[in-house]
Amino acid sequence: MANTKDSYHIITMDTKESSIPNLPMKEIPGDYGVPFLGAIKDRYDFHYNQGADEFFRSRMEKYDSTIFRTNVPPGPFNARTFMSSPSFNGGYKVCGFLGTTDPKHTTLKGLFLSTLTRLHDKFIPIFTTSITQMFTSLEKELFEKGTSYFNPMSDNLSFEFLFRLFCEGKNPVDTSVGTNGPKIVDKWVFLQLAPLISLGLKFVPNFLEDLVLHTFPLPYFLVKGDHQKLYNAFYNSMKDILDEAEKLGVKREEACHNFIFLAGFNSYGGMKVFFPSLIKWIGTSGPSLHTRLVKEIRTAVKEAGGVTLSAIDKMPLVKSVVYETLRMDPPVPFQTVKARKNIIVSNHEASFLIKKDELIFGYQPLATKDSKVFKNAEEFNPDRFVGYGEKLLKYVYWSNGKETDNPTVNDKQCPGKDLIVLLGRLLVVEFFMRYDTFEIEFGKLLLGSKVTFKSLTKATS
Repeated sequence: MANTKDSYHIITMDTKESSIPNLPMKEIPGDYGVPFLGAIKDRYDFHYNQGADEFFRSRMEKYDSTIFRTNVPPGPFNARTFMSSPSFNGGYKVCGFLGTTDPKHTTLKGLFLSTLTRLHDKFIPIFTTSITQMFTSLEKELFEKGTSYFNPMSDNLSFEFLFRLFCEGKNPVDTSVGTNGPKIVDKWVFLQLAPLISLGLKFVPNFLEDLVLHTFPLPYFLVKGDHQKLYNAFYNSMKDILDEAEKLGVKREEACHNFIFLAGFNSYGGMKVFFPSLIKWIGTSGPSLHTRLVKEIRTAVKEAGGVTLSAIDKMPLVKSVVYETLRMDPPVPFQTVKARKNIIVSNHEASFLIKKDELIFGYQPLATKDSKVFKNAEEFNPDRFVGYGEKLLKYVYWSNGKETDNPTVNDKQCPGKDLIVLLGRLLVVEFFMRYDTFEIEFGKLLLGSKVTFKSLTKATS
C-alpha cells in the first residue's frame, strides 16, 4: 500500500561496520508518491520499466542513501502478504515465518540444526551418488544434441540429494512423486513467489500479467494435488526425523510440512539459483581458472586418498570461488521483516530510526556488491577470499547473516548455510575430478541464470 502505515523502509544494507554513536541521525529520505497510484507506478518500475536491480540502484542514487522509503512489490491489493498462505504448508505457519521470540521457532529450528548435525557424515556419499547420474545425463545429451541444458539436470541433482538426505536414503523416483519432484516443487514455489516475479513474455501485455500475478495471492488449489503427493512422499519416508519431532512435542504432520519447506522452498530453491550461477561464473572465467582448479583439487584429493572433508578444506581457491558466487548472485535476493520495536540502522554515512511495526525490505545484491567494502565489486574475482581476503567473509550476507556467524535457534540465519556452501564446493570438486575444462553459454531465467554446455573436455591426468 502507498500510505505511510503500510509502506516499507528499504534497507540496502551497507556491509562495512560502523559505530552508530559516531554517525549523525538523519530522516529516512524518499516518499511513496500519490496514494495507491504511486504504489502501482513503483510496481511497474520494479517489474517492467527498470527491473529489480535498476529499481533500487536508481533510487539509491536519487536519494544519495542506501536506506530510503519507497513502495515495493507486491503493493495493492496484496501489500500485507509478505508471508504465503498457510494452506501451502498444510495450514501451519512454518519456521521460516515464525519470529525468533516464538517458542515454536526455537523448537523447530533446533530440530533442523540437530538433524543436519546428525546427518553430517552422509553429505558427501549421498551427493556423490546423485551427481554421478547428472554427469552421465550431461555427457549423453551433449553427445546427442551438441549442447546440454544444465538447469534441469541441476534441479534433479538438488532434489534427489535433499530427498535422500532427509528420507533415509530413499530414491524419490520410488515414491509418489516419481520423476516429477523438481517440477512439483517449482510450481509450489512459483505460486508463493509470484508477487516478486515477472515472466517476461512478449506476447502477454504487462497490465494483464500484473493483474494475474501481482494483484492477489495465487490460490493453493492450483498445486494442491501435486503438493499432496510431495507431502506423502516425505511423510512416508522420513520416519526417524518425525519420531524425533514427536519427542520434542511437535506433531508429525507439522514437522513434515516444516521439513518440506526447509528442503523444497529454502534449500532446493536456493540450489536452483546457486548451482547454475556457480557453473556460469567458473565457465566465463575461462581455461586459466579451470587449470588452477584442476591442480588444486586433484592434488588435495590424491593426498587424502579420496574426496573427503579434510581434502576439501585444503582447497582455498575452490572455497573462494564458491563464496564469490554467493556474493555476486545471492540465491535469495529479497528480505522482508516487520520491526518488533524502534530500531536504529546505519549505513556508511548516517543512522536512521525505523519505528515499531514498520515493514523493512532488503535487497541483498546491492549490499554484497558494496564498492566501499569490495574492490571492483561488480566483477567476479575467483581469488577474492583467498588468504588475507578471507577476512572479507564477514561482509557476505547471503544466508541472512554474516558468513562468519553460525545459525542458532535465536536468529533467522539459514540453518542449512554450511551445507549449501559445502555442496557448492563438492560440485566444483566432482566436476574437475572428471573434466579439465568446458565451454558454456548463459542467459537469464525467472530465478537465476540459464546455463547450457557447449563442450566438455574429459580429464587427461
